[in-house]
Amino acid sequence: MLALQPITPAVADQFRNVRLRALQDAPAAFCATYAKEALLTPADWQRRAAQWTSAQALAYLALDGQKAHAIAAGIIDPDNSAKASLRSMWVASPYRHCGVGKQLVEAIARWAMDQQIPALYLEVTSNNEAAIAFYHRLGFVKTGKTEPYPNDARLTVYEMARQLTR
Repeated sequence: MLALQPITPAVADQFRNVRLRALQDAPAAFCATYAKEALLTPADWQRRAAQWTSAQALAYLALDGQKAHAIAAGIIDPDNSAKASLRSMWVASPYRHCGVGKQLVEAIARWAMDQQIPALYLEVTSNNEAAIAFYHRLGFVKTGKTEPYPNDARLTVYEMARQLTR
């Protein structure tokens, strides 16, 4: 297992590096693009890191030593305080199938349960069969809600949810 490090402004450089690697590795997994996020300034990354340390959000880097190889975040829906979403989930390929993804998802699920949230939601693109299977193994099911993927009209975004219980 890698060590989980909350994303704060103090680790904004590591956050930037892993986020940009994720966008390059799996561009269809995110609505953001590498081209746009690569233009962000260090001050922008500091602000983004600070957003993940609010009462409404939490994010983690998974570190091997001092280098981040995975990321995941949880955010409470600003329009529905009873709904939390898993966001920005990515694990570098050498660390996949080693329990790192599960470690991150479970950390976000514990955070959501601590917030008294009954279910954790996520969105996954239709072409990401490995992620869909991974989320199924962790208890997520498709809700039936779909929408077009904004960066490629040939893809669909599926919503999945997992009930949270202590």
